[in-house]
Amino acid sequence: MLNVLVADDDDNIRGIIDHYLKKQKYNVVEAENGRDALDLALEKQFDMVILDILMPEMDGYDVCREIRKVSNVPIIMLTASGDELDRVLGLELGADDYIIKPFSPRELVARIKAILRRVEPSSNENVKEQSYTYDYGEFKIDVDRREVIYKGEKVTLRPKEFDLLVQLAKTPGNVYTRETLLEHVWGYDFLGDIRIVDAHVKKIRNKFKTTGCDVLRTVWGVGYKFEV
Repeated sequence: MLNVLVADDDDNIRGIIDHYLKKQKYNVVEAENGRDALDLALEKQFDMVILDILMPEMDGYDVCREIRKVSNVPIIMLTASGDELDRVLGLELGADDYIIKPFSPRELVARIKAILRRVEPSSNENVKEQSYTYDYGEFKIDVDRREVIYKGEKVTLRPKEFDLLVQLAKTPGNVYTRETLLEHVWGYDFLGDIRIVDAHVKKIRNKFKTTGCDVLRTVWGVGYKFEV
C-alpha cells in the first residue's frame, strides 16, 4: 500500500483528497499546517507528498525546500494562484508537479499515478536502453551508476535532472524542443506545465556553476542542446 502525505489547512480539501485516494487503496496521512507536514515527512516514509502552498506556521515552499535536502520523494504542490512565477518557483524548489485550485480530484489522482509510474526504476525505458558511459573528456556520465563526473568530481543530480541530462547528452549539438524533452523524460502522459523543463535545466546549471562547467546551451525560441 502506497503512503501519501496530504498537507492543507482546509479541512474540506483534505477530506476530498483523502476520500479519492483511499478509493485507490492509498494510505493517507494528513497535516493541517506546514510545520506538522515537515515533521511527518522527516519522520515517516512516504511515496508521495501533496503540499498546499499557503499554510500556517510554514508555507509549502519552505516545506518543499526542507524535504528536498534529505529526500527525492515526489511532491505535488497545490496553489490557489494561477500566477506563472508561483508555479515556476515551486518547480525550481524541487516539486514534481503542481495543481491550481479548484481542481478535479480525478485529475489529482491521474497526476499522482503518472508521477509514480515515472519514478519506478523499472519503468524508465529511456535510461534502461543505455547501459554505458558517455565520455567527453573531463565530462563523463555513467548511466549504470547514474553518476555525473566533471574533472574527477562527482556532481549530484536528482533523478529527473539526471534523465534530462542523459537525453541531451546522447546527441551532442542536436537541439531538443521543450516538447520533445517533456515526452522523452517525463512521458507522454505528463499533465503538468512544460516550464518544468526550464526549471530542471536551471537546477542542473546551478549545480555545475561552481565547477565552471556549462554544457547545456539555450537555443532561443527552440529549446536546448548539450555541448561540451
